[in-house]
Amino acid sequence: MGAASFLLIATARIEDAAAFGDTRTLSFYHTHTRESLTVTFRRDGQYDSGALQQLNWFLRDWRVEKPAQMDPRLFDIIWEVYRESGSSQPINIISAYRSPETNGALRRRSSGVAEHSQHMLGKAMDIRLPDVDTARLRAIAMKMQYGGVGYYSSSAFVHVDTGNVRAWPRMTEQQLAQLFPDGKTVHLPSNGKPLPGYELAKAEILPRNAALATQASAGAGPSIGNLFANLFGRKNAAPQQAETSAPSTSTMVASADPESVKEVLTAAIPLPPQRPAEIKLAAARMPDTASDALAAIVSAPAPRIVPELKPILGYDATAAAKSLFDPRTAFLDLGFASETKNELSVTHFSGPAVKPLPILSDARAEL
Repeated sequence: MGAASFLLIATARIEDAAAFGDTRTLSFYHTHTRESLTVTFRRDGQYDSGALQQLNWFLRDWRVEKPAQMDPRLFDIIWEVYRESGSSQPINIISAYRSPETNGALRRRSSGVAEHSQHMLGKAMDIRLPDVDTARLRAIAMKMQYGGVGYYSSSAFVHVDTGNVRAWPRMTEQQLAQLFPDGKTVHLPSNGKPLPGYELAKAEILPRNAALATQASAGAGPSIGNLFANLFGRKNAAPQQAETSAPSTSTMVASADPESVKEVLTAAIPLPPQRPAEIKLAAARMPDTASDALAAIVSAPAPRIVPELKPILGYDATAAAKSLFDPRTAFLDLGFASETKNELSVTHFSGPAVKPLPILSDARAEL
């Protein structure tokens, strides 16, 4: 069968699966978990959501027990490859979904692991058919020209994904021409020179793949947003709770009757809590009228008046002379000696700086 004929048949089969109510079933065996699964992922041309959930778990990252939402287009590709191969054995799963942490760990061990692997998006599977040669399995997947195809002959498996059409390692120009005799392919040979029918293939295959991707997304396939959410570990946002309007603190009433408005507002405004008893008693003891307050002020005892000591301003000759002979000021004598009588005159006094006693009336009475 020519490559062009195979391409048309494979494309028609995928499109007719939905148009004519196709039912598709796959059987898998996981080489790491030792689990087996036979599941009908399409019923009457539509993806079965329950079956897709089963596949999501079966194809989980078994190292960390994390599932992802797998791209359902991948199952259509695998179904077509399996049918074309004529295999009668379950499809052996080498790798499917790969969490970012697992992908990082594998990258540290091997340079053949891509940093942004399609496995992290739930868009790739590494498969093996025990009764089909690995090179033939690669050729069948490449002829479909639906996504990426990786050939690992030493490990006897083929990588299949739903990304851009590409293949690795690239075939030589001669090998690619043998696979596509009419040259109608978007695959590139190892020398990087497209085959003669490259532009025609590009004009047909790219729109076809885009249309099938849209169909898969509309038929319960993962959206682009969900794929990136799975890649970076984001969880779906919690559903927003319905907002409940808080009870209004005031009520507007359209009424011409003031009393009716008063009744509604009084009922709407909550009463304050009862005041404590001690506060009520204290309030009862407070004067109720201005006259009571005035009486309380008048009946209050008069404050004690302390006589203020008035300073002596100017010179008092009598007090100064008396202080010289007052025993109460004798201790202030610092060795005064009068040389002349004039020093004790009223106009000239050079004695000790003695301040007269504050109670002047008692001092005058003793003179």
